[in-house]
Amino acid sequence: MKAFILGIVLIAVIAVGANFSLENMGFSQADISVSSNSVRLGDAPSARE
Repeated sequence: MKAFILGIVLIAVIAVGANFSLENMGFSQADISVSSNSVRLGDAPSARE
């Protein structure tokens, strides 16, 4: 029983640590998917013109 609880605690610690370290390195979904290069406003001609 002690090994099971220790395993669950270690999984939680590794998951939280990985989350914080990856966010600090710039691997969060918000950093990857949103940038000024992926948003184009006014570059393409509109279909109404």
